Amino acid sequence: MNTALSAMSLTTERLIIRPYVESDLMESFELMQDPELFTYLHFGVMPLESYQRLFKWLIDSYQTPFDQPFKYSFAIFSKETGAFIGWCGVGVLDFMAPEKELYYLIGRKDWGKGYASEAAKALTAYTFEVIGLDRLYAKADPRNKASLKIFEKLGFAFERELQGLTGEDEDCNGELLYVLTKERFNQR
Repeated sequence: MNTALSAMSLTTERLIIRPYVESDLMESFELMQDPELFTYLHFGVMPLESYQRLFKWLIDSYQTPFDQPFKYSFAIFSKETGAFIGWCGVGVLDFMAPEKELYYLIGRKDWGKGYASEAAKALTAYTFEVIGLDRLYAKADPRNKASLKIFEKLGFAFERELQGLTGEDEDCNGELLYVLTKERFNQR
């Protein structure tokens, strides 16, 4: 595992964010069985065998050093209950490589509690302070008001509506792209 990631454990007021371990598989898989979670995402519920391959890929991605194209996803747990409640990550924004994007997902039973905002803020700080990025992007469907509110709360600035993307990125057309610089984040 990338040395910095092996020591990564972000603790917020209510959350613990850390790299996935093998024993997280079933909790993660079960959370991802709710089709409503994918309303604004470009993938859906997967059968266990497919999810196991994805989960292995997620864990294997921690081998990638910060100076290489990476996609890291991390498990989010409730500090109070220890329950797995979602995930967050940072990685290459494929249609703008080598730029990186922030992403997250919280299970439906925990929506509206501010967990996504709390996790996004902690991971954004980690991205700037430890990974060493100077700029971070985030994108969302314009109907996803909760994510747009999180972007604004963290200081992301609207850049543009995505247009003209083709191939695997075509589904992103119409989404809103935001950008946050390290300097702006540190000023907040």
